Amino acid sequence: MWAFLSARLRMWLLLALAAPLLAWLLGLIGDAVEARRGANGLSRGLQWARSWLRHRSRGPWARRAADPTGPIDPGMPAR
Repeated sequence: MWAFLSARLRMWLLLALAAPLLAWLLGLIGDAVEARRGANGLSRGLQWARSWLRHRSRGPWARRAADPTGPIDPGMPAR
């Protein structure tokens, strides 16, 4: 079935679904390792991989860069 999907659709599926799930899983494992053994090379590597994947993922499970409910820039004119 995977072979019948277009290359663009396969890439979208990987970036929209698989990458955020993998980032979440790596973060979960990294947090567990850090809680058990303290900060070490493995936990830092897993945290780095989670951050790297979060920045490159898009789709429904990706973290959004700008929070619409976040602080308002004081330099912006009022509407």
